[in-house]
Amino acid sequence: MGEFVDTALSFPVVVLTFALVVVVLFWLLVLFGVSDMDAIEPVDALGFGGVPATVAGSLTIAFSWFASLVVTVMLDGLDPTIVVVGGIVGLAIAVVIGLLLTRLILIPLRKVMPDAPVASRHDFVGLVCVVRTQRVDATFGQAEVTSADGSSAIVQVRQAGDDPLSAGRTAVIYDYDTAGEFFWISPVDLSTRD
Repeated sequence: MGEFVDTALSFPVVVLTFALVVVVLFWLLVLFGVSDMDAIEPVDALGFGGVPATVAGSLTIAFSWFASLVVTVMLDGLDPTIVVVGGIVGLAIAVVIGLLLTRLILIPLRKVMPDAPVASRHDFVGLVCVVRTQRVDATFGQAEVTSADGSSAIVQVRQAGDDPLSAGRTAVIYDYDTAGEFFWISPVDLSTRD
């Protein structure tokens, strides 16, 4: 076991050993529910699209680490100059091998990974908005709404009632009119509590 640790802490594999430790710690956090594997959006670069970046990155680091471990074993006992030059070249080759193997593994994984839900205007129904125009009635109005992911949008809104709705008032979105492409809102007072 000591020889394995010595090799894992030798150049060039040591560069990726620390990255592999981070990957292992991350997946332990995911296992215990402290972190989320979808915390980073999928990456489309290098043919990794459709899979969370954490999965693609973890596989790349793991495959690269194993390839660089082989390079380290092959360079063991050679002249230090050869070890440095060969280690740098071998590390670059190991990373390329890691990327290629990851891409090959991700092809079948994409088929089993669930697709991200498609955003819809109906996602705003039930949310509170803030009126941004001087008035809102049955034919005119705009409001700002903040979605669950924290992004905000200015949307077209209408009101069926006669309650005065002016800039700064809060309202709740209760329906979406697909034909007119606007939301129906109703005034709500968030300052009163039972």
